[in-house]
Amino acid sequence: MADTDFGVSLDTNVSATALKALGVLDFVGEQRRPVTVAEVASAIGADRATAYRMLMTLVQSGYVQKEADAKHYRLTFKVLSLARQLVGEDERARHILACLRRISDETGETVHYSMLERDAAVLVFRAKGSQRVAVDFQIGDRSPLHCTSIGKVLLAYHDKRLTEAVIASGLAKVAPNTVTDPDELRRSLVRIRAEGYAFDDLEFAPDMRCIALPVFESGGEVPGGIAISGPASRFDLAKLEALRDVAMIHATALSRELGGLF
Repeated sequence: MADTDFGVSLDTNVSATALKALGVLDFVGEQRRPVTVAEVASAIGADRATAYRMLMTLVQSGYVQKEADAKHYRLTFKVLSLARQLVGEDERARHILACLRRISDETGETVHYSMLERDAAVLVFRAKGSQRVAVDFQIGDRSPLHCTSIGKVLLAYHDKRLTEAVIASGLAKVAPNTVTDPDELRRSLVRIRAEGYAFDDLEFAPDMRCIALPVFESGGEVPGGIAISGPASRFDLAKLEALRDVAMIHATALSRELGGLF
């Protein structure tokens, strides 16, 4: 077995070519615009010929489409078929969505549910609020773990080895208040676990604040959590505390519904 990033072990017999192709798929999907062969080559650390072959493989399989200019590539909607089972309307999803809608109806804010996926928090469900000035995250968006409220919540309730892997990968400063000191991050995670919530005070973006809470499931695991984000102009400390109090009531009820609290 060989170690990879964030404590995931892979069999030494895995296909490096397949992993590189999936890396291309990740890169194309993360961009909000069509990309060129040169950009893909740079992203995966390969020559243009290799990048082109990878793209053609993904085009052939239906996950990537060549634009009319024959120079740019983008994802196709076939990718949605892979995600359908993850975000389908099963009983668990219905409980989560109902909870998000209750919080949104009560606060007027857009509410998100994100899950831990390797090195990021991935937005899986959302309930749109009535506020006209809001932070507009989308389903599938990925957030770093060390500088977002939901990321810190997921770290706080996960195995400490993940925290150390995140620290080892580097705590990039992306906003005025991003925590970049490992000991400070460790202390904040202890506090989050004790208090049951996390704030993001200009840590991910210079004009945004957030509140996040864990959602417990069977066995006391925390695969995901609820977050509310908004512009700093509206989200002062008093607002964050008020949102926390509302969200905590509903997150606790959801945790009971999912078998995480009794």
